[in-house]
Amino acid sequence: MSSYILNIIPANGEEAAVNINQLEIKKAMIQVRAINHKLRQVMLQYIGQHDKITVTEIFQHLLLEQSVASQHLAILRKAGFVKTKREGKFVYYSANRQRLLDLNRFVSDWLG
Repeated sequence: MSSYILNIIPANGEEAAVNINQLEIKKAMIQVRAINHKLRQVMLQYIGQHDKITVTEIFQHLLLEQSVASQHLAILRKAGFVKTKREGKFVYYSANRQRLLDLNRFVSDWLG
């Protein structure tokens, strides 16, 4: 695990060490970047309106190229915002609502 120590000296002159975990920061940034894209937001909204949906249904409804839809779905999947389930030759996508709630809580706390 990659981390480093950042030493902060408070106004009272006492030194306090704060552990900054670079891996955790990188994971958080991947999630924020994944959600901070208008097309992926539209895709997530559409996926969230369905229990499960295929990439074909997504790209046809949103009038996208299949490759474009797949690339954006891969980003959402890597960030954990969509889940996949294979049934025969089809891969179904569904929204990971808990992950989205967790991100919303994280951002609210951070900006709080």
